[in-house]
Amino acid sequence: MNRREALISTVVLLLCAGLFTLFTDAELRLVRWVNCGPLASAAARADRISCPDGR
Repeated sequence: MNRREALISTVVLLLCAGLFTLFTDAELRLVRWVNCGPLASAAARADRISCPDGR
């Protein structure tokens, strides 16, 4: 593999890692909204493990 191919591979790897991080963060926010949001029961919102900010 020459330098150009190694550089392209590195850029693609960093792009994939960035997208993975972005979607993981979005998924965690969605799960927290479902578990702690307006549709959750009062008991679920009061749970300190699932909803640490006590919404």
